[in-house]
Amino acid sequence: MLRRIMLAGLGGALALPRASWAAQDFASFLARLQARARAVGIPESIIQASTYGLVPNQQVLKLDHHQPEFTLTWAQYSSRVLTQTRIATGQGKYQQTQNLMAGVTSRYGVSADVMLGIWGLETNFGANQGDFNVIDALTTLAWDRQSHYFGAEVIKAMTIVARGDAPVANLLGSYAGAMGQPQFMPSTYLTTAVSFSGNGAPDIWNSDADALASMANYLAKAGWRPEQPSSESVLVPSSLNTAMTGRENMQTIGYWEQLGVQRLPGAIPLPSGTPAALLLPDGAGGQAFLVYENFNVIRRYNPSDFYALAVGALGRMILT
Repeated sequence: MLRRIMLAGLGGALALPRASWAAQDFASFLARLQARARAVGIPESIIQASTYGLVPNQQVLKLDHHQPEFTLTWAQYSSRVLTQTRIATGQGKYQQTQNLMAGVTSRYGVSADVMLGIWGLETNFGANQGDFNVIDALTTLAWDRQSHYFGAEVIKAMTIVARGDAPVANLLGSYAGAMGQPQFMPSTYLTTAVSFSGNGAPDIWNSDADALASMANYLAKAGWRPEQPSSESVLVPSSLNTAMTGRENMQTIGYWEQLGVQRLPGAIPLPSGTPAALLLPDGAGGQAFLVYENFNVIRRYNPSDFYALAVGALGRMILT
């Protein structure tokens, strides 16, 4: 979705062989991108306002070329993202937006905990949205990677401007082109962002209401089940066969309980026939989770098991 293109993987999948473009001139690339925009009806004034004078953004190139390559365990990852500071900030934001979240939940059927979890992990509740000009960043990535995908996102960003939703200067986000509090790619903004009040264009940068409603709309469209959590901590017997674990092995709560898996006090009451998978992110001896169908909905937002677990955990911690 969104910016969750897992840049390294997607860019490689859509890129042309380096030998075919290494010597390509940025200006000629930009001219072809502008021609693509004209071909789909972007007004010339918007094309010029978006791309006039653009040169490759060296900071974008630096960040893209030097993405850290390391592997964290779940214990390490969760200790970094589920901090007491983040939890306390989330509790404060929940107090400020409790009535708003109730309204969003009523409209979209998505609970406050998952909205808080995503909001906190994506942008620290709106505080860290990124300050890159999205069209600048996306054009740089499209050129450097020779990526049709990023080029298409440039044109989608121009479309946002052409619709009058926001001027070019207001399209700010990450170096990968993800925008606003939900960190939506331009194409996702066009299909999913909503104005909660129903008046005017969605403002996912400055409006908590629009940002939260847009997140909820994305999850609802992805199949969110209001009656279920996404995940929960459980206890597992040491004798459990770990080969049976993994999100692909959906069984039922009753099945796992027969094998000795224990849900914890305070867990949401669920029918024993509810589909669930058992996840041991750090293997035997580490934390254990039952994950439900909503877990895979969160993975539509970001295709990472750790991310989806952290969203669920952060939301629970904030509301506990």
